[in-house]
Amino acid sequence: MLHDPIADLLTRIRNAKTARHRFVDFRPSKIKMEIVKVLHEQGFVEKFMVNEEKGQARLFLKYAGGREPVIKGLNRMSCPSLRRYVGYKQIPRIYGGMGVAILSTPGGIVDGETARKKKLGGELLCLVW
Repeated sequence: MLHDPIADLLTRIRNAKTARHRFVDFRPSKIKMEIVKVLHEQGFVEKFMVNEEKGQARLFLKYAGGREPVIKGLNRMSCPSLRRYVGYKQIPRIYGGMGVAILSTPGGIVDGETARKKKLGGELLCLVW
């Protein structure tokens, strides 16, 4: 039984990156797919696809030259037992803009820069660099 599906997704990506796998399979949900879309928009993953018949989704990891993973690290910030909420002024900048903070805001799940521009605060889900 999964208590934190977002942490499970991030752990699957982290393990696949470390093992240099080409893709990651996971069970899709609305929130997980929104996080994957943000990662795709920010250039951290190559592509993703969903097979609704089987209830499976596949995320293709992006690698740079020499099979070096683009994702260097993932960190879950807010968890079910300890939620972390931030205002738009407190959204962290990761490695001077090289990383991305993913937030759940009233405007949907967005990256930190978009939330700052729209002046939206919310739950700080994870950091990716």
